[in-house]
Parts: sequence; C-alpha cells; structure tokens
Amino acid sequence: MLKKLSLISSIALLGVSGVACSGNNVKQATDDSLNTAVSSLKASGSIRPYNSTFNPRQKEYPNHLGFNDLHIQAVRHLPIKGEKDVKRKLHNIVHHHCKAYDDGTMVCLMFHTGMKDNDKPIGFEYIIPTAMYNTLPEAEKKNWHYHKVEVPLAKATLPDLTAAEAEKLLPAINETYGKVIYMHHPDENLPIGEPYILDVHSMPRVD
Repeated sequence: MLKKLSLISSIALLGVSGVACSGNNVKQATDDSLNTAVSSLKASGSIRPYNSTFNPRQKEYPNHLGFNDLHIQAVRHLPIKGEKDVKRKLHNIVHHHCKAYDDGTMVCLMFHTGMKDNDKPIGFEYIIPTAMYNTLPEAEKKNWHYHKVEVPLAKATLPDLTAAEAEKLLPAINETYGKVIYMHHPDENLPIGEPYILDVHSMPRVD
C-alpha cells in the first residue's frame, strides 16, 4: 500500500510541476492532479478501494492495525458459569475490533476488559455473509448465530461511527453470521485447556 501511495504522490507532483501559482491555486491543482492519478490507477486495476461496506470511512490502516476497520461493542458475549456469573458477565461489554476482507468476511479480536495498553484479546469472532453460511454443513450451522437476531439481543453498538453511518451499515451487518471462538475463560490469566466455541444461542436474554 505504501508503494501505491508513493506512486500516487509522484504522479500528483508531476501533474503540478511547473505550475506558477500560490495558496489555494496550488492546493486545487494538487487535489485535481491527485484525483486524476487515483482515478487512472483504479481504472487500470493498480489500486482498489478498501472494503466499502465494513470500512465505511475508507481509512487506510497498516496491516498490523487492520483490526480497526470496524469497532463493535456488545454484551451477552461471555461464557457464564452458574447463577452468580449471570449479572456480572451478561452485561459485560465485549469490544470487537474487526478487520474486513474482500470476500465479505470479517475477523474480530475480542476484548472483554477494554482497550487499554495491557488489555488482551481472549478470542475472536469470525463473521461471514448469509450466502456463505448457507453453504455450511448442517452440523456446523449450530455454531453460528444470525446477527439480525443477535444484534438487538446483544445491544450491539458501533461507537466510532455517527448515527447516520451506523444506520447505513446495520442492514449489511444484519445479513451476516458469527462464530465466537475463545482461547481461554475470561476469569483465567492464561489460556488453559483447549479453545472453545461460545454457544451464543443459549445465552440468557439481557433486560
């Protein structure tokens, strides 16, 4: 991506070289040349836009920061062990930091304690579009939850987007299915034992 940006910048600079103007005229000339360069590169297939649905602001992130494409907050996403866990775990907000891919899937890192420097993800949610879910073996489908049903139950929000952006994105999220895989129980400091799938369907409802 850095090479692409360098190429665009070079073309833009070439486009305005020799232009004897100042202030807003220089900026306008640069913007026009840059837009022309980007359009030309897109038309040639040299570059493409980011996932237009799940990265609604079309921001560029380095690969290691790609899980900032979309931030979802949801309750009803932690395993519950007994009645004493219900109140404490059921309302615990789990942060989903998601990376969107060209095939319509997303992978979200799951943080249950927040997003401070020392907070660690305890698992991930794999998200696929409905059409892809329909191709799964019947025995596998039970491991996935339908977001059109789950989004309101989990009181899911998109805190980094405006209300208008979230409203536009919600229909696309609704037509996806998620599978939550945890590496360890949230009460444990280390991932002891085997990873497990959270049975979201069996979670108690949130008032």
